Amino acid sequence: MAQIASEKIIRLLSHSTFFSEVSESSLFHLSQFVTEESFKNNEVVFNKDDEGDAMYVIVQGQVKVHVKDHIYTHLNEGDCFGEYALIDNDVRSASITATKPLTLLKIEHHHFMDLLHKDKNLVKGVLSLLIKRHRELDDIQELLTNSNRALELASSKTKGLIEGAMDAIIMFDSKFRIVLTNPSANELLENNDTIQRNILFFFDEPSAKIIESIISSEDKTLLDNHLPEILKVIGSNETETLNEGTISQYGTENETFYTLILRNINERLKAEEKINLLTKQTEYLTEEIRFLTNDHGITAEDNSMKSVLKQIDQVAKTNATVLVTGETGTGKELIARAIHKNSTRNDKALIRINCGAIPHNLIESELFGHKKGAFTGATSDRKGRFLLADKGTIFLDEIGEMPLDLQPKLLRVIQEGEFDPVGSSKTIKVDVRIIAATHRNLLQHAQNGKFREDLYYRLNVFPIEVPALRNRGNDVCHIATEMIQQLSSKLNKPYLELSESAKRLLTSYHWPGNVRELQNLVERALIVSQDGRINWQSIIPAESNIIENNIDQAQEKILTTKQLVQLEKDNILKALRLTHWKISGKNGAAELLKMKPTTLASRIKALAIERPI
Repeated sequence: MAQIASEKIIRLLSHSTFFSEVSESSLFHLSQFVTEESFKNNEVVFNKDDEGDAMYVIVQGQVKVHVKDHIYTHLNEGDCFGEYALIDNDVRSASITATKPLTLLKIEHHHFMDLLHKDKNLVKGVLSLLIKRHRELDDIQELLTNSNRALELASSKTKGLIEGAMDAIIMFDSKFRIVLTNPSANELLENNDTIQRNILFFFDEPSAKIIESIISSEDKTLLDNHLPEILKVIGSNETETLNEGTISQYGTENETFYTLILRNINERLKAEEKINLLTKQTEYLTEEIRFLTNDHGITAEDNSMKSVLKQIDQVAKTNATVLVTGETGTGKELIARAIHKNSTRNDKALIRINCGAIPHNLIESELFGHKKGAFTGATSDRKGRFLLADKGTIFLDEIGEMPLDLQPKLLRVIQEGEFDPVGSSKTIKVDVRIIAATHRNLLQHAQNGKFREDLYYRLNVFPIEVPALRNRGNDVCHIATEMIQQLSSKLNKPYLELSESAKRLLTSYHWPGNVRELQNLVERALIVSQDGRINWQSIIPAESNIIENNIDQAQEKILTTKQLVQLEKDNILKALRLTHWKISGKNGAAELLKMKPTTLASRIKALAIERPI
């Protein structure tokens, strides 16, 4: 290659960093040995591990410094490379390739070494540069040392933060292999040797799928965010915990890592369940207080009702199961409340449920609770009435309406004190006192195959029969008086005393709806009262209307012979009760039924009708 003009070479060399401290006279001597070389785009100047025999200065163009595909940097016009080849012949530490059409000045090793022996100024200039670079290296080394100290301190702080964190911190790679855990994570996973293990093995299947879906999803908003659902972790000792947390991503183009931070929420969920349970118990207690402050008590002047109160006192202090029977509206729930109030469980809740008011497909869940997903619509766990009544009392009203297929489960609670919520295999133990009530003849119901006989005998430990209002003598008047006193204030009406004629009307009426019907009629009477007077005859239904209504209803239905006999028997019994079992004479049952007294007596005998003692 041809030599170029010395002035141009001197100018180019003086602007290069390696010769910046060399005098112009020395550069003139050096320029005599400089040659020019050209390279095309992507042409290699030299390769890594080639012998170092020359230094180069870029006149025009650009090169890349690289090892294979990894590029360290790019050099441009005025930059130099391969300087150390002037001093030694060590192999090249990297490859140099042109990235644009390239023109270089080349200074060969042997020419430079010859000149060093002849030109002391050149030696001085090169030494000045090396000393300058050494001082810069000292400064860089000091900065590096300070940086290392700062890095060690930051690393120590980060380690302390991670090691001391109460939350479990787990780092894993793109193949789900664990690369780092903190002590809390080891405790959660119940394993101190988790490195390189698959993190998915520590989750149940649904939770593992959540992690996999987040990592594989194209929706990157799922990363660096809270987990969409609660995860179930299964430790090496099979301990299951529910956890919430976050997941984030970090790394390089070639390798990606993920950080999973988990917080055990088992205790929080238990606390929430306890709060929910206490909230529901509070609701029931509030409702119970409302009932206790608004009911009319149990008025018992008649001996039949006094006998019931005596039975309440006998059984209340025990834990015996009680079966309360009686017609609709006789106050069976008041009996249950009185038993609970006088029991040793009166500081706990009395939980009520009407078995006839809940659809058959929901009553099991209502009584025993269910787990989330147990059936369509079960979006969360639910505590059943039996669990709410734990250590207290449960009142099962209209027990005769309970579905036959659910009765064995109730029998198990009575016998064993345990049950399984719907959709759960976990058995729950409870301590509950059971009071049941029905308007049906449960024994007859059992004999007809509509109620389990063994359940009947389990419930019928201590039976209490509440007499019908029509069989309680003057109790109807006393109850009506108490109702008037309480309802007058509620309805902003003046208090009205019962007249003798009103009392006769009340005691003569047969009260098919019992106390509930009496309450409704008293409230209606007070509402329509005028000038402090009540027309009780317009309030209390006439017997003739009742008979006509019964006939109309009977005409709409075809009755069997057995039903006709029962209808006749019930009709005669109503007439006898209404006339206080007077058969003949004025205002007797025969007159009311428009039949001869002898005929009525014959029918009473044929139908085996007996007057109660």
